[in-house]
Amino acid sequence: MARTATTDRNFYDRNYFNAHNRDGGTLVITGFGVYPNLGVVDAFATVRRGEQQHVVRFSDAYDQRDTESRVGGYRIEVIEPLQRVRVICEHEALGFDLTWDGSFDAVLEEMHTTMDGPRPILEATRFAQVGTWSGTLLAFGEETVVDPSVWLGSRDRSWGIRPSGDPDPAGRRADEVREGHWWTYVPLRFDDYMLVVIAQENPDGYRTLNHATRVFQDGRVEQLGWPRIECTYRSGTRMPVHARIHLTTPAGEPVVVDVEPGTHVNICRGCGYIGDPTWVHGQWKGRDWSFANSIDLGDEHYRQMLPYGTIDHVAKATCDGDVGWGLFEHANLGRHDPSGFVGWVDMAP
Repeated sequence: MARTATTDRNFYDRNYFNAHNRDGGTLVITGFGVYPNLGVVDAFATVRRGEQQHVVRFSDAYDQRDTESRVGGYRIEVIEPLQRVRVICEHEALGFDLTWDGSFDAVLEEMHTTMDGPRPILEATRFAQVGTWSGTLLAFGEETVVDPSVWLGSRDRSWGIRPSGDPDPAGRRADEVREGHWWTYVPLRFDDYMLVVIAQENPDGYRTLNHATRVFQDGRVEQLGWPRIECTYRSGTRMPVHARIHLTTPAGEPVVVDVEPGTHVNICRGCGYIGDPTWVHGQWKGRDWSFANSIDLGDEHYRQMLPYGTIDHVAKATCDGDVGWGLFEHANLGRHDPSGFVGWVDMAP
């Protein structure tokens, strides 16, 4: 257990959480990851309110396997496995002490594999869960009581191979640039059930990852077939304004979910996901490193980069008359034939 089963430099193990007060305009996203073969452990926390986003990051050396999830002023405590988790961030720029309570059983997603020619560059396993939050949030100069009757969210835990740290040499990709990437991830919480929909497609629309399940209070997991996703974008952008997801029960009955994306955070700006210009997960920043900054979401450069990132939206959803809340995570980069986008600079009409 002291070593990973692979020497691949990109092996990782990561927690991701989001919290939102539904349509109140505040969105918190945070995560913690370890990269044993890079010798790095790190975490990030960000909160958006209005047109401002605050970000805090921590990083340190990872010298040996440990059961504690801690780096700098950030830590995760498992109170009840797969049910209750406490997440703490202590920094003068942004702080919180939040406790997660799962509303339904966690669901194991399909294996996620992305190929670069003959080589898998992403090969990961993940479980997901929706739930509620309680505790306190200190941001924008004020303390907010996080009430579980208002604050909802989703979380996941993933591990495997994923591009991390400093990039590999460009090699062949310097001449043969990828044409595009399309990704949609939608965990939703309704009163009586949880929905998880995942799809990833190549530029020609060929689907490489497909998952659609409904989890009920009694633990039953219902497979909902092959999701068909219709996404409408704001003119001149690739920002989704509405999505309709067509699902099918095992009995062949249609299930239609309408999603209204709301408050968003570009996780490739400030959160360390691939494409972040200032910091990426697993990157060596030295021992006991921390950093905080603010992002002006009205800045023109920020807006120009939105079509080239993965965007997490607070999502309000309706399904056969039921109203739910959750996450609509979406990326539509470069060419995607089903969407009608032919290249990297093409935008919605």
